[in-house]
Amino acid sequence: MRPLVLTMGEPAGIGAEIAAGAWRALHATGPAFVLIDDATRAFDVPVRAIDAPEEAAAVFAQALPVLHRPLPRPPVPGQPDTANAPAVIAAITEAVALARAGRAAGVVTNPIQKATLTAAGFHHPGHTEYLGEIAGTGVPPVMMLASTDLRVVPVTVHEALAKAIARLTPELIAETARITARALREEFAIAAPRLAVAGLNPHAGEAGTMGREDIDIVAPAIAMLRAEGIDARGPMPPDTMFTALARPTYDAAICLYHDQALIPIKTLDMSGGVNITLGLSIVRTSPDHGTALDIAGTGRADPSSLIAAIRLAAELARARGFA
Repeated sequence: MRPLVLTMGEPAGIGAEIAAGAWRALHATGPAFVLIDDATRAFDVPVRAIDAPEEAAAVFAQALPVLHRPLPRPPVPGQPDTANAPAVIAAITEAVALARAGRAAGVVTNPIQKATLTAAGFHHPGHTEYLGEIAGTGVPPVMMLASTDLRVVPVTVHEALAKAIARLTPELIAETARITARALREEFAIAAPRLAVAGLNPHAGEAGTMGREDIDIVAPAIAMLRAEGIDARGPMPPDTMFTALARPTYDAAICLYHDQALIPIKTLDMSGGVNITLGLSIVRTSPDHGTALDIAGTGRADPSSLIAAIRLAAELARARGFA
């Protein structure tokens, strides 16, 4: 298959370390990937600078293929530098361009330091929103976090909680659920996806005694989805829908705000969770952790989530015919 393309992420974080760890784990079996980064950095694995992603497969078994993009300043572990922010953004942009041109099967992004990019003039809350701008399909990009035991999709993502709640409407919830259901059918081969929609208030509002949002906003969205033939259930009490008994009853949980989705999946599988962006013209996955500035350069970073993201990106690329 075509190689996947991996972005550098925050140079002062653990991106280079986990990229090297992923290569160690996958170089004998694949899937092959090429990293967009500064090839002169210390990766602690054999590195081969290449000129084009088409060269990656031939060298992947022997060395980590790198599309050499020099950084303006040598990164210092744990100390992000705004001077390197343009290179971080450029790596994302180039990776998307390669995937859209059919020269890469998909994109796997290393974690970015949002505050550093914002300080350098980046005007997007995160990867998801930027990818929606440069690789969108006319629908809002949707973030899914997936592990072996759970898939979660937040309706609102990188914004203050008060603002996120104020933005909730039946239409927004339904649109997110539709995109999720389509992806489960087309990319995960689930013929009849089952969606569990979380309530907003404790106990899903307790019949309105703890707030009417679940009655006035969430329930109408579920009714819309069911009228369209989508198996949507809820509003489900958020404190019980992620238990071991509840999780097998649905294929994805539609959650109403960031932490409602990410706390359960990171608690269950921090090292194996994968971030997937739905609704794009390309395949994009990412590890579900951050830049880990506190351990950058110490050799303690765990590449498991990145390895899972690379493997899942290859599966999704095959399902979409991009391989």
